[in-house]
Amino acid sequence: MPLEPISAVPPHRLRLAVMRQTWRNLTFLHWPYDPISVRPLVPRDLELDLHEGAAWIGLVPFSITGLTVPHAPAVPWLSNFAETNVRTYVADEAGRRGVWFFSLDAARLAAVLGARAAYALPYFWARMRVESNPPSVRYLSERIAGPPAVSDIEIRRGEPIPEPSAFETFLTARFRLFARRAGRILRADIEHPPWLLQRAEVVAIRDSLVRASGLPDPSGPPLAHFSRRIDVRVAAPVTQAHGLR
Repeated sequence: MPLEPISAVPPHRLRLAVMRQTWRNLTFLHWPYDPISVRPLVPRDLELDLHEGAAWIGLVPFSITGLTVPHAPAVPWLSNFAETNVRTYVADEAGRRGVWFFSLDAARLAAVLGARAAYALPYFWARMRVESNPPSVRYLSERIAGPPAVSDIEIRRGEPIPEPSAFETFLTARFRLFARRAGRILRADIEHPPWLLQRAEVVAIRDSLVRASGLPDPSGPPLAHFSRRIDVRVAAPVTQAHGLR
């Protein structure tokens, strides 16, 4: 079955969101990987979504604010925290594109426990902070529970990108996440406006989150993009049906 087109806008409208949140000071760091090293870490029910023959691994740190259910006020402390995820891009048997997370580190234990229970996502509790001193942003993380891992990233924000390329859209415009529970694939759709991307320069990076996910250490400097803010709505997870091809 052909893959759905890559687009800066979601391929669906959420009829019912169960969560809303805002992502701030988000940096995308991406490296190309040999698919052979990535394939064993992704369920067989999902295909790697490759670009020019490479699997792309993302290291994505940011801050979450205003996390709450729709139409309810956010709780200032509980709803605001830092997160960093390690991810790649996949497609299901129906050609629906999305994200597969190898790990997600977050600075709120309640969010970690809730996301593990509701979405079967591999969240870990960590000490984290995001320091924004424009034009630089620094992300620090040290895992409290789970396989030891730390991350210390500093980037410098660059010029806005008026029209992201097809490749930049491929790396950033993902409106679906996949996870696995009891051998079955879960899917959750998300919805947000097109990214307002900026170029970014990596000033310094010291990271073991990628290696802790079971991947080889990345090689060479990453592709870096930055976005100041985006508002996101998230649907409840659903269990995938089998035999869709």
